Amino acid sequence: MEKIASFLLLLCVLYITTSTATAASVDTSYVTTSCKSTTYPALCMRSLSGYARVIRRSPRQMSLVALSVSLSRTKSAYSFLTKLKRFKNLKPRESRAIADCLELMDDSVDRLSKSFQEMKNLGRVKSRDFLFHMSNVQTWASAALTNGNTCLDEFADKSMNGKVKDSVTAQVANVVQVTSNALGLVNQFANNNRQ
Repeated sequence: MEKIASFLLLLCVLYITTSTATAASVDTSYVTTSCKSTTYPALCMRSLSGYARVIRRSPRQMSLVALSVSLSRTKSAYSFLTKLKRFKNLKPRESRAIADCLELMDDSVDRLSKSFQEMKNLGRVKSRDFLFHMSNVQTWASAALTNGNTCLDEFADKSMNGKVKDSVTAQVANVVQVTSNALGLVNQFANNNRQ
């Protein structure tokens, strides 16, 4: 029984060592290089380097993953704002601003979903239609970025301060930054693939 336990422990150690070595050996140089051209390169690296195995060296995959991360963060912000709206003791101005931001984040989820789907389908698009579809991706991602900035503007007023403002701006600023990075990577992909 002791030999079996020792053998199982050895197998676990080998598995962990192999898994760690494999994870460590994933090449993130392409992600690093691509992220240098974004507005928030450090955030780009943090949010995308975990997907290096999926991205490989594909600008299209890089754009897809960046849009997916942006969509995920936007959904998270929407969920956060939904919960925050239920709080009692919100000032009327805070409540209105949160309601406006909820609409904006809901619209952004829709736009980023469309942008992601359009980008995903680009592989099947004939070259003469590339610019049309690429333009859709860029327009929808740009609209989502504008929505995020508009939400931040709702909380920019000096009368808006305190924990509500801080928590909303932290969530939405992150959405704006990852969306800006995604749009930058999409634009880079588009510029390199113009027919």
